[in-house]
Amino acid sequence: MKTNILVIGGTGKTGRRVITQLQNKGIEPRVGSRQGTPNFDWNNKDTWVKTLQGIEKMYVTYYPDLAVPGAKEAIQSLTYLAKELGVKKMVLLSGKGETEAEACEKIVMDSGMNYTIVRASWFNQNWSESFFLEPILSGEVALPMSNVLIPFVDANDIAEVAATVLLDDRFNGEIIEVTGPELITFKDIVNIISKTSKRNLNFYDITLEQYIDGMKKMQVPNDVVWLIEYLFSHVLTNPKNQLVAHDIERVLGRKAKTFLEYAQETAKTSIWNQVSVT
Repeated sequence: MKTNILVIGGTGKTGRRVITQLQNKGIEPRVGSRQGTPNFDWNNKDTWVKTLQGIEKMYVTYYPDLAVPGAKEAIQSLTYLAKELGVKKMVLLSGKGETEAEACEKIVMDSGMNYTIVRASWFNQNWSESFFLEPILSGEVALPMSNVLIPFVDANDIAEVAATVLLDDRFNGEIIEVTGPELITFKDIVNIISKTSKRNLNFYDITLEQYIDGMKKMQVPNDVVWLIEYLFSHVLTNPKNQLVAHDIERVLGRKAKTFLEYAQETAKTSIWNQVSVT
C-alpha cells in the first residue's frame, strides 16, 4: 500500500530499518535517497520538492551527522519547505549531547508542525556497519578514552521507536531519548566481540591525538576526521551521554537490547570473521 510517509536517509543505518518496520505494518513509504524515485540529495535542493510532494509525515536523518557544518541550514530549509508543501509531522533523528544537534531540534520544534525528536546514543552497529568495523577485522583495535561509559543503543531499537512515534500521535511534541540498557566501555565491547566471534582481539588505549593522526595517515577524508574528533572530544565526554534512558521501554513496552545480545546476533552473520582488506 502506497502511503504519504517519507523516510529521508532511507538507505542508511536507521532509515532502511524504519522502512522495514513500516513495510511489516503493510505501509510502503517513499524512500528519500539519491537512489530513490524521485531521488533526494541533501546537496541539491532542486530534488527536495518532488520528494516532498504529497507527503504528510516524514522521518529525517541527516548524513553524516547533525553536528557537521551546514547541517543546521539544511534542516532549516527542509523544515520550511516541508511545512509549505503541507507536511503535517516530522520525526527527526538527533544525537545525545550534541549542541549543534539541539539547534536543529529547535528548528523542528518551532516549525509549527507536529514533531517527535528521537535523540540517540552511539549505535551498536558502528562496530559492524561503520567506522569501528575495520579495526575489528584487523584484530588490532586502538581507541582513545577506553574507560568512558557509554549507553550504546541498537539501530533496530531506534528504528522501531522511530516507526512507532511516526505513526502514533500520542508521542507528538516529545523528545524520546534512546539508549541501551547499560553503560559500557570500548574495552568491554572489544572483549564481548572477541568472545562472541571467537577471535583474539588486541585492544590498545591511545590518546585522541594519536587516533586523529592515525586517521590522517590512512587518508580518511577531512570531514570524517573532523566529525570523529568532534564526537570524541565533545560528545563522548558529555555527562548527558553517560546516562541510561528508559524511553525505549516506555515506547515499545519492552527492554532495550543489550550489547551482548547485539554481539551474539551479529556474530552469527560472520561479519567479524571476514579477512581484513588492509
